[in-house]
Amino acid sequence: MAVIVNSVIPGSSADRCGIKAGDTLLTLNGHEIVDVLDYRFYQLEREVAVEFISSGVKQTAIARKPEYDELGMEFDSYLMDKEHSCRNKCIFCFIDQMPKGMRETLYFKDDDSRLSFLFGNYITLTNLSEHEIERIITMHISPVNISVHTTNPELRCMMMNNRFAGKSLEAMKRFADAGIDMNCQLVICPGINDGRELERSLTDLEALGVNSVAIVPVGLTDHREGLYPLTPFNKDSANAVLDIVDKFGDACAHKYGRRIMFASDELYILAERDIPESEFYEDYPCLENGVGLIALQKEEFIFALEDAEGDPDLIRNKTIACGVSAAPYLRELCDMLHDKFPNVRVNVSPIVNDFFGRMINVSGLIVGNDLISQLKNKDLGDGVLIPVCMLRRDEDVFLDDITVDEASAQLGVPVVSVQSSGEALLDAIIR
Repeated sequence: MAVIVNSVIPGSSADRCGIKAGDTLLTLNGHEIVDVLDYRFYQLEREVAVEFISSGVKQTAIARKPEYDELGMEFDSYLMDKEHSCRNKCIFCFIDQMPKGMRETLYFKDDDSRLSFLFGNYITLTNLSEHEIERIITMHISPVNISVHTTNPELRCMMMNNRFAGKSLEAMKRFADAGIDMNCQLVICPGINDGRELERSLTDLEALGVNSVAIVPVGLTDHREGLYPLTPFNKDSANAVLDIVDKFGDACAHKYGRRIMFASDELYILAERDIPESEFYEDYPCLENGVGLIALQKEEFIFALEDAEGDPDLIRNKTIACGVSAAPYLRELCDMLHDKFPNVRVNVSPIVNDFFGRMINVSGLIVGNDLISQLKNKDLGDGVLIPVCMLRRDEDVFLDDITVDEASAQLGVPVVSVQSSGEALLDAIIR
């Protein structure tokens, strides 16, 4: 497979080799270039033989550059070809539970090892060819983020509705033998992969020497017509999962000096347990799975507040909109403000999720219409602060295509997105 060069950075090694936009890249040092991983890996040498087609003529040029420097070619997309879509039909898949009529791209299920390398996405391994497994090992792409869910091969096939889902776990042993770090995720469905099955999975993953395991509860929307019947978590089932995770985490901490196994914040909320303090989460290896987010934000907020110069004359009146589960913790942070900023008023307003269903209570799945309908005609003060996770990545747009500007116009006050750090939250409140 050959790829078309979209542009060349002026003065780069590729530019000095005479490569131009529209040329076709064939190989680097004799290795066929199929996608971004090939390109990034094989361009690293000090001397690179570049084979390409320019104006219909196949040419070879030698690029000489410092080791690890980029060649300077740019392509039409970051992957250099199409994203790999998911081949599974998981019984818990959130995308299958989304209401109809949303933007088409929101229904795309990626399962692409290159996105794991580039952006930290999780993959199921069912999409990996033998070539891709060997390439990960050869290039020592690490870490690999894997959606495991269960290490029981038969159960994994059932949960993913893919007859190859059990066999694909064999790749994890090969990665472990090659020294590839693995971050793992288990989406737990009550009565299916909890209890003894969860204990089996954690035992197997510990034996593989994985870097981390995040245990998260299944999310169930109101749009499950025709889908596999799943039971939502309650206090008792959440506590049972936490007991298992704590047992394994404590054992790992004793044996290896680190916990490895972590439950998501949502499980603690469902179980009505206190969120552990920040020290519990060590270096926060599973933040992207909602593990330790509350503890980290609290720690950052307290540090930022300690460093802030108090001002008894500062007057602010802000509203924080968030998911139902986050509201008590954000109120706790805002209560800490009063000593230094007695005239700063913050109203934390939890938004009930009518769009996806009221069992969905996280901030990241609040849509613009729910925000507007529940805050309209209320005293919102100087403006509304929302966590950036409410918006699609790198866009000022909610999942239902309402823009931040549209929400601001409807509510009559500025709506401002805030990064997840406690420092950013404090700054947004008092600035």
